[in-house]
Amino acid sequence: MHSVLKGVSASVLFDVLLDPDYRKKWDPYMVESYEICCLNPNTDIGYYALKAPKPLKNRDLVLIRSWLDRGTEYYVMNRSINHRSEPPRKTCIRAISYITGFVIMPLSQQSCEVTYITQSDPKGKLPVWVVNKMTQLTAPMVMTRLAKAAKDYESWKSKHNPCHKPWLFPEQMRLPRLKTTDIRPMQETQQAETIDETDIMEDDLQEDIVGEM
Repeated sequence: MHSVLKGVSASVLFDVLLDPDYRKKWDPYMVESYEICCLNPNTDIGYYALKAPKPLKNRDLVLIRSWLDRGTEYYVMNRSINHRSEPPRKTCIRAISYITGFVIMPLSQQSCEVTYITQSDPKGKLPVWVVNKMTQLTAPMVMTRLAKAAKDYESWKSKHNPCHKPWLFPEQMRLPRLKTTDIRPMQETQQAETIDETDIMEDDLQEDIVGEM
């Protein structure tokens, strides 16, 4: 999905995507999120649990994420990985991101073009109509929330540890280094029992989805 955001600089949007404290303010789907370790100053591994529309079960992911500021463009990309410290939980269905990310191109000092891509699998056993509906709604909702969050970010950041940006200043990063022995095959993330949610009716989800938009 492509979108032009006016009144939002590319560098600020980059900060919004990478500031874990601010995400708690603008991402209503986030149940829990934290960083586990880092590979280098531009790559980390983290855990993210998200709220699914009721009565669906919540999903979670373990992601390896990389980011790059080239000045003329910005990249934030992730995909799923299996880390020994984060086996599947009974409270969530472990989803998979094959690739998800943003490419941000400055258009002016106060506007940018954003490309959002995602190929993911919510796992579990879902009706086709649920997958189609969420596919249609997710990208527009992400863009809408990001645009609003970016416009409020600088004011918020000025009052919340304004100089702390480890994604820009690697010397601020305090994450432990990755131990390669902690990376496990993705097959081990497959839960023994597939959760069957195919009996969900469209009316069960409609109000919850619309309410989040």
